[in-house]
Amino acid sequence: MPQPPHGDTSYTLAAVGDIACEPDDAQNAATPAALKCGSPSLGGFSAEFATAQQADAMHPDAVALLGDEQYEVGKLTDFEQSFEQAWGGLKMLERPAPGNHEYYAYTKKGDNEVGQNGTGYFAYFNGHTQAGTPNAQGQAGDDTAANQGWYSYNVGNWHIVSLNIECNSAAFNNDCSTTDGGLLAQETQWLATDLASNRQACTIAYWHQPTFTAADPVSATLPNPSVPGADSAEGLAADAWWKLLYKSHATLVLNGHEHYYARFRPMDPAGNYDPRNGIPQFIVGSGGEALDTLATNADGSYSNPNVVTAQDQAYGVMKLTLHEHSYSWDYQPALAGPNASATAMSYSDSGSASCRG
Repeated sequence: MPQPPHGDTSYTLAAVGDIACEPDDAQNAATPAALKCGSPSLGGFSAEFATAQQADAMHPDAVALLGDEQYEVGKLTDFEQSFEQAWGGLKMLERPAPGNHEYYAYTKKGDNEVGQNGTGYFAYFNGHTQAGTPNAQGQAGDDTAANQGWYSYNVGNWHIVSLNIECNSAAFNNDCSTTDGGLLAQETQWLATDLASNRQACTIAYWHQPTFTAADPVSATLPNPSVPGADSAEGLAADAWWKLLYKSHATLVLNGHEHYYARFRPMDPAGNYDPRNGIPQFIVGSGGEALDTLATNADGSYSNPNVVTAQDQAYGVMKLTLHEHSYSWDYQPALAGPNASATAMSYSDSGSASCRG
């Protein structure tokens, strides 16, 4: 990626996931109206346009897309009729990671759509043949049997890694093991090699399903939200990545999947607060499609004690300013969600910290 000159050696990275509603077109005639653009319970076009305009106003050097760019199954026509309409102007700056909605089938809430296994995702970001076949290489990384779109790039003094955690898909042989020689295990080995060869001072990694959650755990066997992988099998698999990143002194982990904004304290791989060597996690799943509910205790505190601050009432994009040996973050709402509280647009979170190198 070209790196434009900056006199202060700082760069801007916009980060967000979970963005575009499913278009209400002939290709989606069988999809219930409640799941498509125009549904009053979703952010719709107004939300995805609001977050796109917010990101554009940041004048970013790169845009980290944290998965689920396009709902419900990420067909190429869905990308063209929804995501492209709002976010297409930033396409050449976008450095995506895929989400479950780009890979998995969607069979909930009266819908029944076949999983795309990344086909629409790669066709949109990497380009495609006249027949619609995705190019094997491009902006979203490789689309091959041996590499499903994981890659790394540098921005200034920062090394940034985009990973694919959609292991419950046919492309990964529905194999979420990071040690058995399957595709996810090969990706994990690639990550270890990439981190070992990195010579940049600061490192960011991002993928879709988070290792630690600020929402209620899906599995009753994982009642503690600070336990690694408490929200998904994919997040549990990514525990291996957290261990590699922790060992390599990575600075930040970014995720989407859960539709809100949350900032976590620095954590070790077990989810313990580690102010000296831990990695902060940001969940920025507030790109526009919908909003989830944060998990809180009876006294209003967050169920996960490592959550510093969070909001689930508005859509928005996080701005990261990357300096030579430090960074700052700034999250502001772009549009209030449906039935949001009166204070939704007054939320903000900003700060700065040194990178770990």
